[in-house]
Amino acid sequence: MKGVKLSTGDRLFYLIVRLLLSVFFLITLYILIYLISISVSSPVAVAEGRVVLFPVGFSLEGYQMVFRNKSILSGLYNSVIYTFFGTIMNLALTLVTAYALSRRELIGRSIISFFLVFTMWFNGGLIPLFLLIRNLGLLNTRWAVWLPVSMSIYNVIITRTYIQSNIPDEIFEAASIDGCGYYRFFIQIVIPLSGAIIAVMALFYGIVHWNAYFRPLIYLNNEKLYPLQMIMRRILIANEIGADDLLADENTQANFGRVELLKYALIVVACIPLWSIYPFIQKYFVKGVMIGSIKG
Repeated sequence: MKGVKLSTGDRLFYLIVRLLLSVFFLITLYILIYLISISVSSPVAVAEGRVVLFPVGFSLEGYQMVFRNKSILSGLYNSVIYTFFGTIMNLALTLVTAYALSRRELIGRSIISFFLVFTMWFNGGLIPLFLLIRNLGLLNTRWAVWLPVSMSIYNVIITRTYIQSNIPDEIFEAASIDGCGYYRFFIQIVIPLSGAIIAVMALFYGIVHWNAYFRPLIYLNNEKLYPLQMIMRRILIANEIGADDLLADENTQANFGRVELLKYALIVVACIPLWSIYPFIQKYFVKGVMIGSIKG
């Protein structure tokens, strides 16, 4: 830290922190490289366990199996649909609720906030929720995946804090003098000035939808609606794979290698969307987390 004289204890503390972070970074980097390497290695090398860090016998057979499997392609399509439209729904509800709670003149704001926070700690449980979804006729529909997580109260609190911290009441007072109402102020001022928190919330909600498998497992029986994580779960747990891909070769070791190739290639395919998006919103992510930790 430039310009600040650190004590011996502080230097030791920062040294330990840097060492721990370096170790965690190296472990994460190794796992990432190993994951990609094994997904592009030959089936025999994978089956024999010869892949340690870098690919052995470069092969794209795992990715070919992924994109030949119709159920995987269907799952990938469904995951994109669930994530895209689910995130839009989440952002719309979160921003509207957070904006309303940020207005001090909202009648009953404390009571509304109490009931919203109450739901964070107490709920009816899985069985009542399942019965509710069934009675609403939402089983085996996309709405059964979207509605139970349509809004996170924790994210509403963070967003409300961001709006209160970065958009002073004086701005609304100045805008109201020119005839700007609550709706117009929200659309033309609040949303443009909330780009950082919108990016953070989009990341939070997007990850939840992309990685979701428990809700589809409970509410969906139609395989055409299964997201990628459901297909991935079947392959990772039950070792399910296209029978033609396995039975075409009598080499059992090669077949085992193909199963492992498919698993790792599918994991890489499932992670690529998040890997490609995160670098663009990393700077907003840190800012949003700090806002939620300082004020609340």
